[in-house]
Amino acid sequence: MENKLPFGKKNYQYMIIGVVLLVVGFIIMSIDKEQHGFGFLGLTLGPIIVVAGFVIEIFAILQKPTK
Repeated sequence: MENKLPFGKKNYQYMIIGVVLLVVGFIIMSIDKEQHGFGFLGLTLGPIIVVAGFVIEIFAILQKPTK
């Protein structure tokens, strides 16, 4: 039987991890209590986690599916 899905199981697992990191990063940025989000959470930690989520998403899309 031929696999009809465009990605393999590992690709989808990485995609889920990437989406979770994106959501967590945006939540961290939103809980910053400084004015206009200019604290450590809003300017440093949150964006780093969001960028990591996007990097994982790109990796998941570009990785060759395994059989």
